[in-house]
Amino acid sequence: MRRSLSIAERNPMEMDASSSPDTSSDSSQRPVLEGERVFFVPYRWWKEGQDAFAAEEDGGGSASAIVYASSPCNAGPMKIITNMFVSDLVFNLKQRGDLSGRLENNDCEVSGRDYALLTEDMWLQTLNRFSCRNDVSKSAHNCGNLVEDSKLEVYPLRLRLSVMRDSNQLTARISKKDNIPEFYKRACKIFSVESEPVQIWDLSGQTASFFMNDKIKVPKDFQRQADQEMLLELQVYKVTDSVKSKSEGRKEDVIVQQSRLASSIMGGSYGKSASLGLLGLQNLGNTCFMNSAVQCLAHTPKLVEYFLGDYSREINQHNPLGMDGELAVAFGELLRKLWAPGRTPVTPQLFKSKLARFAPQFSGFNQHDSQELLAFLLDGLHEDLNRVKHKPYIESKDTPGRPDEEVADEYWANHLARNDSIIVDVCQGQYRSTLVCPVCSKVSVTFDPFMYLSLPLPSTTTRTMTVTLLSTDGLSLPIPYTVNVPKYGKCSDLIQAMGTACALKDDEKLVMAEIYSHRIIRYLEEPSDSLSLIRDDDRLVGYRISKDSVNLPIVVFMHQRLDRHCLTGQITSNSKAFGLPLITCLPNTCNGSDIHHLFQKLMVPFLKPAQEKVHGLDDDGNNRCQKGSEASETSSLDTEGNDSNEKPEFCPQFRFLLSDEKGVTKDVTINVDSALPVTDTCRRLHVLACWPDALIEQYDINHLSNLPEVYKSVLFAKRPPESVTLYACLEAFLKEEPLGPEDMWYCPSCKMHRQASKKLDLWRLPEVLVIHLKRFSYSRFVKNKLESFIDFPIHDLDLSRYIARKTGQSYYYKLYAVSNHYGSMGGGHYTAYVHHLGENRWYDFDDSHVSPISEDKIRTSAAYVLFYRRNAVGPSQT
Repeated sequence: MRRSLSIAERNPMEMDASSSPDTSSDSSQRPVLEGERVFFVPYRWWKEGQDAFAAEEDGGGSASAIVYASSPCNAGPMKIITNMFVSDLVFNLKQRGDLSGRLENNDCEVSGRDYALLTEDMWLQTLNRFSCRNDVSKSAHNCGNLVEDSKLEVYPLRLRLSVMRDSNQLTARISKKDNIPEFYKRACKIFSVESEPVQIWDLSGQTASFFMNDKIKVPKDFQRQADQEMLLELQVYKVTDSVKSKSEGRKEDVIVQQSRLASSIMGGSYGKSASLGLLGLQNLGNTCFMNSAVQCLAHTPKLVEYFLGDYSREINQHNPLGMDGELAVAFGELLRKLWAPGRTPVTPQLFKSKLARFAPQFSGFNQHDSQELLAFLLDGLHEDLNRVKHKPYIESKDTPGRPDEEVADEYWANHLARNDSIIVDVCQGQYRSTLVCPVCSKVSVTFDPFMYLSLPLPSTTTRTMTVTLLSTDGLSLPIPYTVNVPKYGKCSDLIQAMGTACALKDDEKLVMAEIYSHRIIRYLEEPSDSLSLIRDDDRLVGYRISKDSVNLPIVVFMHQRLDRHCLTGQITSNSKAFGLPLITCLPNTCNGSDIHHLFQKLMVPFLKPAQEKVHGLDDDGNNRCQKGSEASETSSLDTEGNDSNEKPEFCPQFRFLLSDEKGVTKDVTINVDSALPVTDTCRRLHVLACWPDALIEQYDINHLSNLPEVYKSVLFAKRPPESVTLYACLEAFLKEEPLGPEDMWYCPSCKMHRQASKKLDLWRLPEVLVIHLKRFSYSRFVKNKLESFIDFPIHDLDLSRYIARKTGQSYYYKLYAVSNHYGSMGGGHYTAYVHHLGENRWYDFDDSHVSPISEDKIRTSAAYVLFYRRNAVGPSQT
């Protein structure tokens, strides 16, 4: 059974604190509660007014408070059905009890989602305290001017409340029908308890009467109904910048003390401050990624000093790219808690709820990437704290013929005209990007800001490719070579890598080709062609040819055999291609006997050991087909016109047919004395070698058939751990390389998209340099983490040889924090190593556990994000 109650509806601008409720209007429909209007204000605002002027005589209001914690209504079929047709905001308010004692001792945790219910006297008194005490009377009845100034910041909001008998819980409903649309939208932002809870501190004593029969005056003619609700009208007061500015003078001493404390903490000279900043963060469920990134930022000296000071004056609530300042406030409050005295780990519930609200990708309790969170957080803090209120439109200009220094300064000035915050001051640098068109050689130079450097591991900038090397003189078997080439390199890079791997001589060259279905489908003849056109499952071969033979005609041998199978009791046969195509050079004048001779010579390495006595080699390495018992039974070759002392006797079992490049026969048999159709316009002859079964047994055709893929991907296979320096990663990042196919550059000269080459150079370095090591690699089917050990400097990271513009400042950096990732890609665990300046030692922050760690254990293969700060005096002497 429900009891119903209402507070009279009154215009807050037409009533004073002493007036009584008007019960003449609609009194038969609602009961009336005696008392003043109830003002709904941010609790922190009221509390600051009490704390900052604690020495004054208390002029009204009691410190006794009943706290209500909000929670979503229980889900169920009725709720789901209701939400389909009604968009009212419904939530529960449950009593947490009287927290008077904790309130007086300042032992209550308060967030930006805490609000207070005040009487009108208490509201006016707090306004008085935030105003100039010498000009405004302390009496609540003489505050007419102050009320007039605050009229625009007070608006009515109607709530319907219901309470169960013998219960300490209220159900609140905010309906569109009861409120102006604009006020309803504001209410939805305040009471969005689905994403983060709200606490309401009742300091007015009004809601206590909802649970006490003797304090409710119900008209005799009021008809009580079981489903009726109480209608409560709140006067919502939003604290404005003008009110805040009036209190700035009052809080000046407090701000100065906070700034001094921040400086002392970072310097380690403030009494007990050396032990501050060693609080852990509770893991709320797979939030170690967030804890790791936050601890690194929370120990960044410049940011600690900033957020322990009065940063609120720089909050930009009008930036459409920001989060209304809420992210900055949530982070600032979290950082202050981490640097507050105590030993209890901090629960980052409010900060986590803000992340879920503004970045849904971080909602829930799945594992995420600490670097992705860091990127969002730095960008969000920048936008929330951007000192530029109105960003000017700046059109970029072409830079031909102008000095780089002039252009870079102009780019940086344009950037600062739209972006000016503590994050820009501390974390942002600038690099030069140079693009060169591969066709017209057009050069484009731009200067772009960066917040952090994402450095590739050298193994991620290269591509492993396997190419089978074939000789064209019959001296060796096919040999596969595996080489590393730039990931987005060119064919010339592959040819160069293969030449180094096979020790190619100066008088030799490689002819690269792609094999498909036992034939050459294309030659890699254009050095500038991109290697991205070659897939991992393609098959490549390289033919080793003498440079002296480059201008000679080439013959391409393809292989064919009879494939027999039984079908409906009858044996049928058909021709089937197999093996690798072999190529060699032809003399300018040649005939069919040369074809027979050259093929036999190429096949010598494939002979089985038992056949070496039959098919031997002469002193010059030529194939000599000796006549045995089997060979004598076959017809002899027509060697008329040939010098038998210079050319070997040829085995007659092979039959050769002219074909096209696809291996389709032209039904033209090449006899020993046949003329060859080689002309100046057709310098490539394609021949099909037909293998009888008897010869297949004499040769090891497995060497002809085994052709490996360019790259054989093995699921769950891990690369062997490698050890590289941070400088090698930086050089891989700055190295000139072609753009990927998905990042084609539009050349203004060619008027087309081109795969330009790109070169980066560091131009301007920030005070704090964040370096992200790209350990996670992605392919079409496999996600992998690289466990490479990166040898990074701790004390003296020297970037002087990588900076393109020397300005005389120090380019040495010192490590102060590391975000670590342990385990595999889909899960794992994040921790943070932080150097505490106050104690001058390293600590391991593992969620809520904080423990000292020696400096020699900082370098591990788990290092993921590195945080460096500039050494103003150059390299350290340690």
